[in-house]
Amino acid sequence: MELLADYGLFLLQTVTIVLAVIAVIIVSSKISGGGDEQKGAIKITDLSKKFADQSKYVKTVLDDALAQEKLSLIDRIKKRLNKSSQTTSETPSKKEKIAIVIEFKGDMKASQVANLRQEVTAILAMERKPDQVVIKLTSPGGLVHTYGLASSQLSRLREAQIPVSACVDTVAASGGYMMAVCAERIIAAPFAVLGSIGVVAQIPNIHRFLKNRDVDVELHTAGANKRTLTMLGENTPEGRRKFREDLEQTHLLFKAWIAERRPNLDLDAVADGSIFYGTDALIKGLCDEIATSDDVLLGLSADHHLFALKWVEKKSLAARLSRDASGAIVDQVDQYINRSNQDYTRL
Repeated sequence: MELLADYGLFLLQTVTIVLAVIAVIIVSSKISGGGDEQKGAIKITDLSKKFADQSKYVKTVLDDALAQEKLSLIDRIKKRLNKSSQTTSETPSKKEKIAIVIEFKGDMKASQVANLRQEVTAILAMERKPDQVVIKLTSPGGLVHTYGLASSQLSRLREAQIPVSACVDTVAASGGYMMAVCAERIIAAPFAVLGSIGVVAQIPNIHRFLKNRDVDVELHTAGANKRTLTMLGENTPEGRRKFREDLEQTHLLFKAWIAERRPNLDLDAVADGSIFYGTDALIKGLCDEIATSDDVLLGLSADHHLFALKWVEKKSLAARLSRDASGAIVDQVDQYINRSNQDYTRL
């Protein structure tokens, strides 16, 4: 019994220490990330050089393998010397056109929008504007306001008259498609998912459960429509009607955004929330071409110099330590605390 008591005390002390460390990390990460200014930098990768190096390496290996048995030792030495002299004398071809490649991987909150706005600003600040911007877009959609902001960021490029192509390899649905239509051209892989032009919202209600247990919930508002549906209180027909009106209004705004950017699209045929795969989406007018992003970049590389542009945020030590261990816990706690104030409407 004494051994079990000692073990229990040791376990309790260990758990207390672990919880204290996690709490310190969370608090310090909140403090360090509390400022409005993001700490980061733009990272540029020369994709054209990367493609050229890969192509040259593959060609060299294959040529050496095919010729190895036919050439004598002296011939192989001469060939390598000739290759070395040719390599040093070669000058890379100058491509006058520039293409910038950015990437957006969306979640429910469109969390990457903070990086996207930095990348778009960097492109617009270039002294020589790129001849083409390619965005590799992947998103199933999410919250209305965050995807509205992400779409607005891409529209900045369009308003600056910079040609933009959106490449969808897997999915750009709902809020993701709202972003895609900001591009002049939408290129989708054969089985990429597009569309889902609709709005959805759901709120659990446990009023009857609480009522059966004699639990009362009071909700006070200033303004008849400040709260339409609630999770804990009793929902009224008027609240449901207003909630549905808000959904319809959001859907109208969604369709108007698309119609302005793709005027030839028959919205009545596709804006019922349905999804369409690449080849069918092409027939419906949801995209302009069937190809993968790899094909698009390879084609552009023939007469464009390709550069990948990415905003890389510099995280503090506390933020890096807490990102994986406490990130999910913090999100769940925040969601639980603020769920009564959340807008459950999403694209």
